[in-house]
Amino acid sequence: MKDFIAYLIKNLVDEPESVDVNVFEGEKSTIVEVKVGADDVAKIVGRQGRTIRALRTIAMTVGARFGRRVKFELLNNK
Repeated sequence: MKDFIAYLIKNLVDEPESVDVNVFEGEKSTIVEVKVGADDVAKIVGRQGRTIRALRTIAMTVGARFGRRVKFELLNNK
């Protein structure tokens, strides 16, 4: 899942080398933490949050296939 999310994010931003994806596994849930450059945050969020909502939906769908809940967090990489 980490590689798939990183691939999606890196294709959306201007600075793919600044993308950092961390996955934290719990008992029943997974937290996907994505860090991007300050200039790329708006590209990931998209207009009215549509892009981030779509990314969260994709992450939740992939997690559901494995019986896990997924929380998708976007952080500013300074």
